[in-house]
Amino acid sequence: MEELRIARAQKSQLKDQFVETDQSRKELELKIIASEEMLRALIQERELLRTEPKNALLKAEEESRRKGDSSGTKYFSEFSFTEIAEAAQNFDPSLKIGKGGCGTVYRGLLRLTPVAIKIMNGPSTRGSQEFQQEINVLREVRHPNLITLIGACPEPCTLVYEYIPNGSLEHWLRDSDRAKQLPWRARICIATELCSALAFLHSWEPHSIVHGDVKPGNILLDAHFKSKLSDFGISRLLSGGERSSNNTAVVHLTDPKGTIGYIDPRFLVTGELTTSSDVYSFGIVLLELLTRRPASGIANVVRKAISAGTLAAILDPSAGEWPYTLAEKLTHLALSCCEMSRRNRPDLKSEVGTVLQSIRASC
Repeated sequence: MEELRIARAQKSQLKDQFVETDQSRKELELKIIASEEMLRALIQERELLRTEPKNALLKAEEESRRKGDSSGTKYFSEFSFTEIAEAAQNFDPSLKIGKGGCGTVYRGLLRLTPVAIKIMNGPSTRGSQEFQQEINVLREVRHPNLITLIGACPEPCTLVYEYIPNGSLEHWLRDSDRAKQLPWRARICIATELCSALAFLHSWEPHSIVHGDVKPGNILLDAHFKSKLSDFGISRLLSGGERSSNNTAVVHLTDPKGTIGYIDPRFLVTGELTTSSDVYSFGIVLLELLTRRPASGIANVVRKAISAGTLAAILDPSAGEWPYTLAEKLTHLALSCCEMSRRNRPDLKSEVGTVLQSIRASC
């Protein structure tokens, strides 16, 4: 009898274990099904991200054929990633010249030409969008003070630019010893060239182009300290369909991008990006060229100095002895660009550019 009781107990225990095992099996099957669904979704997303860059190149090629060849598009090439990797010696760390939120930049030698190679961070939707936007703008637009986009590779998202040996304006302004190599005359030239590049973008046909992230870190200096505006990943075309309250072409963005200290405060408040947003950023850069002070709060610091009659005390001495009348004129020009009201900001081409060209010619 005891043996029968033990056998029945073991049978009951085995039955319970079987039920638990069967339940675990069913739960595992459901998890496997869910994992397979997730895997399929991830594969679809990856394929979408892989095809977006290719579509960007195809779209640009189709657009150039539709418009006919231009000075910009005929010099644009599509490179294989193998060729790009060889140019950067398999991305040797010693060739890295910069790293930012959207990618890493390497120096390279491609087809016997010195180049800068930017590998976009990714895969991500934002990286693909910035890759496509950079191609859309720089493939079409050429100007002596805009960085030249030589070509691209769609997978992984890689952009190839002309190599600018002296790095960014930020690199020179942030170091007191290097800043001495940028005398006030050179700084006026840089401001004039930046104004020319932005005015060119703003007057582009059929749609104005807003850079959206004008700052010293995106202003590159060549061997002769000639400036080149770079990084068009968040730039925008203004179609003219939407207008702001003062009848200016505008694009509405729900997620404003840019750099704190340089970004237009009105853009942050309203989400409206216009050409005057670049004008504000230009004014901040001009104040930095004059004073070499941090961008955040710089306009208020300069306004207080003017009110107190102490402008000369905040001018950057590493630039040499600024002619006071000239520095004062430039300061007022910069502050007009930084007006909170967009209506009060000057036009870069007809107003700011005219003044800067006159000052540059007199130096």
